[in-house]
Amino acid sequence: MYRSLFPRDLFAELDRLQRDAGSLFDLSPSIRGSSRGAYPALNVGSSAEAVEVYAFAPGLDPASISVDLERGVLSLSGERAAALPAGEDAGTSLHQNERFSGRFRRVVSLPDDIDADSVNASYRDGVLRVSIRRRAPQQARRINVQ
Repeated sequence: MYRSLFPRDLFAELDRLQRDAGSLFDLSPSIRGSSRGAYPALNVGSSAEAVEVYAFAPGLDPASISVDLERGVLSLSGERAAALPAGEDAGTSLHQNERFSGRFRRVVSLPDDIDADSVNASYRDGVLRVSIRRRAPQQARRINVQ
């Protein structure tokens, strides 16, 4: 969106500024909080068999991604190198750079019934998929008193 350096309607600009500032403190209705603008974007879902985590991170080298699972907490971390347009020279200046570059870390709390020994991670077409199987539910059993 184009914004003029010299706004014609001062009150419209003040209203936009107030909305932008308010969005910084916007509380999410989720107990886990808001992750607006975090990199990489995550989708987390579950079924009776597994918990699935999808991280949308195009352009990463799979070797630069670290997936760790410890005490029911899944950590995804890595680094994305800065990629500037090819053919740059000393006289070229960058006016806008919206692509994330640098180190990142995302953490997801998992349910108690996951099986930490059956985790699969794959990276394809810019999407990291982590699948964690659930343990079979324990059946209630009757104990004879002797």
